[in-house]
Amino acid sequence: MTKVLFSLGFASLMAAAFGQTGIDGMSGSNDVVVEISGKKLTLADFEKKRPVGLFQARNTFYQAEKKALEEFVDQYILEQQAQKENVSVDKLLDLHVNSTLPPEPTEEAIRVYFEGVDTPQTFDEVKDQIKDVIRQRRLAKAKKTYVDGLRAEAKVAYYLAPPRALPVLKETPVLGPKDAPVVVVEYSDYECPYCQAGQADLDKVIAEFKGKMSFAYKDVPLPMHPHAQKAAEAAHCANDQGKFWEYHDLLFASKQLEIPQLKEHARTLKLDTAAFDKCLDSGAQADQVKSTLEEGQTLGLQGTPSFLINGRFFGGSLTYQELQKIIQEELTVAAAKTAK
Repeated sequence: MTKVLFSLGFASLMAAAFGQTGIDGMSGSNDVVVEISGKKLTLADFEKKRPVGLFQARNTFYQAEKKALEEFVDQYILEQQAQKENVSVDKLLDLHVNSTLPPEPTEEAIRVYFEGVDTPQTFDEVKDQIKDVIRQRRLAKAKKTYVDGLRAEAKVAYYLAPPRALPVLKETPVLGPKDAPVVVVEYSDYECPYCQAGQADLDKVIAEFKGKMSFAYKDVPLPMHPHAQKAAEAAHCANDQGKFWEYHDLLFASKQLEIPQLKEHARTLKLDTAAFDKCLDSGAQADQVKSTLEEGQTLGLQGTPSFLINGRFFGGSLTYQELQKIIQEELTVAAAKTAK
C-alpha cells in the first residue's frame, strides 16, 4: 500500500459528495456531545457539518470489535468441541493439533531460515531460537486449520454491522449496472505500484461478478508520484470521448505516464487527438481530479489503493480471494434484504 497521511477537513465538499446521512446508521443522534458558549450541540449537528468526520474512528473500533469477537468465537467453538469429546481444551488440542505436527525442524530447514535473517549472531547462537519460531508457526498453522474446520461445521454467522460511508457516484466513471447489489469504489493512483499490481485481481472479480456488481474509479494522485495527476486528467479527457475504461486499462497495462506517452495512448485508441491534447494541455480536468482527491482526504484515506465496498472501508491492496469473499458477503446480505 502506498502511504501518505492526509489532513482532515473539506466538510462542505463531503456534505455534497456523501449526502447528509454521512455514515449509514450513525447519524441522527440527539446526544449532546459539546457545549459552546452555552449552545449545546448534538452528534447529529456534528455529522451534518462533517458527514464522515468519525468514519475512520468508527471503522477502527469496528475492526477491534470484530477481532475480539472472532477470538471469542474460536475459544467458544473449542470449548464446545471439548465438551462433546469429554476432554479439556488443552487435551483437545493435543489430540487434534499437536499430534498432527511434523517432527522437529531439520538442520537444513533451520539453516534456510537463518539465511533469511539479518543478525550479527552465528548460526549456533540462534539455532535453538529459530527452531522454536518454526515450531510455533507450525503449531499456529495447524491450530488455525483445525479451528477453521470446526467453524465450518458450526456455520458461524456474524451480525456485527460495519460502519458504511455513502458515496454518490455523480460524474464518476462506473463500469457495470449502476443498480447492482454490490458497488465497489476504488480510490487509486495510476503511478502507485500496488494499484498496478492489483489491477489483474480487480479485472478478475469484475468479470466473475458481471451483472451483480459495479465498479467505480476515483482518482487519488499522491504527491510523491509526479506523473499521477496528469495521468488522471488524461483518463478524464478520454472519458469526454467515451473511452475512459479503455484508457484506464491502457494506463495500468503500459505503466507509461509521461505526457508524450499519454498523448500517444490517445492515438492508439483512435481518439480525436486534437481535442484530447487541448484538454490535457489546458488542465481542463484538473478540478475533476482535485475533487476526488479531496474526497479521499476527507474520508481519511491514508494511501492507495483504498476501497469502499457497499460503503465498507478497506485500506490497502486486496487479493482476488479477499475481494471475492467480501463481494459474496455483500451479495448474501443483499439477497437476505430482498427476501424480507
